[in-house]
Amino acid sequence: MKLTTRILAIGLAALMPLSAALAQDIKERSFKLALQNPKGHPLEQGATKFAELVAAKSGGKIKVNVFPGGTLGGDAPNVSALQGGTIEFVLLNSGILASQVKDFEVFDFPFMFANAKEADAIVDGPFGEKLEAKLQDKGIVGLAYFELGFRQLTNSKRAVNTVEDIAGLKLRVIPNAINVDWVKALGANPTPLAFPELYAALEQKAIDGQENPLSVIQANKFFEVQKYLTLTNHQYNPQSLIFSKKVWDTLSPAEKKLIEDSALEAAKFQRQVNRDAAAGQLDALKKAGMQVSEFSPAEQAKLREKLKPVVDKHGAAIQATLNDLQAELAKLRK
Repeated sequence: MKLTTRILAIGLAALMPLSAALAQDIKERSFKLALQNPKGHPLEQGATKFAELVAAKSGGKIKVNVFPGGTLGGDAPNVSALQGGTIEFVLLNSGILASQVKDFEVFDFPFMFANAKEADAIVDGPFGEKLEAKLQDKGIVGLAYFELGFRQLTNSKRAVNTVEDIAGLKLRVIPNAINVDWVKALGANPTPLAFPELYAALEQKAIDGQENPLSVIQANKFFEVQKYLTLTNHQYNPQSLIFSKKVWDTLSPAEKKLIEDSALEAAKFQRQVNRDAAAGQLDALKKAGMQVSEFSPAEQAKLREKLKPVVDKHGAAIQATLNDLQAELAKLRK
């Protein structure tokens, strides 16, 4: 038998048990996946890649329908629907899960990660897995960490070249305590607001500004209603792909494994897409008319110092988790 024919025969033989397993253990299913960013955003691309992988690994039996742009509502109602089993998947800022498990607040602490490589090592390692395990008691299964990236500041009032320039601005923040407090620490006025309401609030000048990674600023066309962009890199945001435990408990081991494998594969794909797009996003925002400034090293150090008391305050409530994270980061930085 020729070598190529033998390889083909072995391959077909290997596929036969898999096909039988698919027929027996994988059922026809249709799931919903909700996220806040619009079609074309790196998070939506990652969600779509995940849906494609699930379809391929299940032999087309499991379909994941992606609903971008907040079409199924804001993050809080989506998580509630996921816990009830009416939405199966949600992709959201990991820090928002602090409303379920307070330890997740650590992902919203300013200046926690120095770069994306550090963040990858933390979320893909034992620390990230340990946090995900704590979600189970809340009716949530953590599958993988995607990324939104490092957050930047925009506003419609004035160029922000110093920390003092932030004072007095009315800024939208993710609705949780750590974000409210760090904005207050800079003398600005925090306005917690669900993401789907953000563009309209900026357009109507109900708020002066917001803070998000470049990908979000570009994809959601905030440049239409915001003139000034300051590169601050003040937070890095992992994004959690989560699943309804109520539905998870009805799945076979084969179905669970293919969903887990697809999630991890899609997460690596999405992070790379997000990072590859960053330089082009900044150029696009400049061409769209945004005035871009960047803090000097001295101003960046001043910003870190201003925000340190906020980390100390909120870290006290989750001290063991914060200690674990800082210990892991110290190992990475040696």
